[in-house]
Amino acid sequence: MSTATLSNLRDYLCGTLSTSDMIWLVEEMKNFMRGPEEKLKPYTMEELNARINQSERDIAEGRVYEFDEVMHELEEEFAHEDALEMAEAV
Repeated sequence: MSTATLSNLRDYLCGTLSTSDMIWLVEEMKNFMRGPEEKLKPYTMEELNARINQSERDIAEGRVYEFDEVMHELEEEFAHEDALEMAEAV
């Protein structure tokens, strides 16, 4: 789904639903996306520390992405999705 489509949907919902209905909808969408077998649970301290240690190793070894690089890739991906949607609409 393109950024423009998501923005239009958000604007429509914000103009139509009450705040409590929007909160309910977001919770339902999160539950739907997770599926019945994947409920979120908090990380343990050991898991958090392991993730931090791995991140520090990645940074030290140069396995990182620059902000501008990530933003450029996202913009290209969104532009590609928009082009596909426009082609399908014709």
